[in-house]
Amino acid sequence: MLSLLIFSLIILMISNIFILLSFMISKKSIMDREKCSPFECGFSPKNLPRIPFSLHFFLITVIFLIFDIEIALILPMIISFKSVNFIIWWKISSFFIIMLLIGLYHEWNQNMLNWAI
Repeated sequence: MLSLLIFSLIILMISNIFILLSFMISKKSIMDREKCSPFECGFSPKNLPRIPFSLHFFLITVIFLIFDIEIALILPMIISFKSVNFIIWWKISSFFIIMLLIGLYHEWNQNMLNWAI
C-alpha cells in the first residue's frame, strides 16, 4: 500500500515537472509586428477589449453563417433526389426553399442586406 502511494506521488511530481518545463519553454517573450497587428477584425490590440463594435458587422456575420448552413442542408437534398420518392422530395425541397426565401425577404425588408455602412 505504501509503495503504491509513493509511486503515485512520484508520477504526480514528474507530471508537474513536465508541465512546468513546457510552460517555461513555450513562453514567448519577443513580440512580432505581426503578432501585435489586428487580425481580420480591424480592432487594434492595444486598445481596450470592451469597446463597442458595429452591429452591422455582426449582422453580416450571422447572415453569412445562416446561408452557409443553408448550403450544407441543400446539398443532401440534391444527392438524395434519385433514391427517394419524387413527391415527398418535392414537398420537402419546396418547403425548405420557401422558408429560405421568406427569411431572405424578411432580411431585405428589415434593411439587413444594406451593405453601405
